[in-house]
Order: sequence, then structure tokens, then C-alpha cells
Amino acid sequence: MSLRINDTAPDFSAETTHGTINFHDWIGDGWAVLFSHPKDFTPVCTTELGTMAGLEGEFKKRNTKIIGISVDPVEDHVRWKDDIKSATGHAVDYPMIGDKDLKVAKLYDMLPAEAGDSSDGRTAADNATVRSVYVVGPDKKIKLVLTYPMTTGRNFAEILRAIDSIQLTAKHQVATPANWQQGEDVIITPAVSNEDAVKRFGSFETILPYLRKTKQPSG
Repeated sequence: MSLRINDTAPDFSAETTHGTINFHDWIGDGWAVLFSHPKDFTPVCTTELGTMAGLEGEFKKRNTKIIGISVDPVEDHVRWKDDIKSATGHAVDYPMIGDKDLKVAKLYDMLPAEAGDSSDGRTAADNATVRSVYVVGPDKKIKLVLTYPMTTGRNFAEILRAIDSIQLTAKHQVATPANWQQGEDVIITPAVSNEDAVKRFGSFETILPYLRKTKQPSG
């Protein structure tokens, strides 16, 4: 099963460093980021989990929970947390899912069905495709999917930027242009007429008949 934007994020129960969770219940009525890793005690992933820990406050400002998953048992995650803090200076306080039976990785189509049912003996290269980030909305729908190779560390500032855009465009009939940053001008969607655009946004600039820009709406 290939997951696409606007699909319902598959629900699951799993053991984590915070105990057993049910994913949809854990999300609650806010947003969530699920980010996956092929194996514990790997160099790039160590920097990523530490960076995410340092940004946890930024995600909270956006009503967004964060949760990691790695194809290893929870007890390995607990030991790994010490290395992450030592290397990055940030303590991992968010939950980390143990996926020693590969169920969640398969559920999210990051590993094939024939991958087996145990993390024992598997190397990071065996799990190389477990490198996806999923942003999930309060409606439990997938809003964004990013997948990285093992050798390329993720840019979590981009994930925050994307969440800002997704949350803004969910509330207003606007879209964000390339390289948009919080506070910059936005695009009025084609579904909004010129007359309605004036009522909604006050004023706008017509770049092309189908490209109209306005100030970022507040609230």
C-alpha cells in the first residue's frame, strides 16, 4: 500500500520510550510529525534526533507533537538517548517507537512485506528505506511526506517551514510560493474571485491572471 497526501495515516499500537501508545489517540486534536530511522547508534540519525530534541519547543508552538521510530527495540532506544545527548547537547524527551517486529515500517510502506518480522541481524543498509518524515493533521490525514537517503541529514527547519505553510493554507484560501517564509506574501487560490479577494484580504497584486499575491493573513 503506497501512502499519499490526504490518505489517513495508518493507526497502530506500539511500545515506545514513554510506554504503549495508540498513534491516533496519541495525536489527539493537534498535529504530529512521525520521523523514521533505519537503525539505532548510526551517525546521521544521532544528529537528527538531537536536532529534533532541540527544536521541540518550536513544534509545540505549532501545536505539533513529535515522535521518532527506529527499527530496533525500545531498550536500545533508551541506551541510544545517552549518545544523542552527548553528541548534540540535547536530551530526547519525546517518545521513540520500538519497531523490532518491523510492523510500523511495513504499515507505512517503508519496508516490503517480505522483509521478515524481526530487527535482529538487520543492518542499517537493510533498512535504508526507513527514512521518511510524515506530517499528520488533526484529521489524521497525511499532509506531507519527505524521504531522505541515509547519507543526507534532514533539514528540520524546512519541516517547520512546511508546517507553517500547511497550517496557514488550511485556514485561509491561500497558497505559499517557492521559498516562502513566515510573514511573507502569499498567493490567492484560483477559487477566490477578484471581488471576494478584496473582501477577504483588502488588496492584492496581480502578477499574472492566475497569479495574485497578497499579504499573509493573520489569525
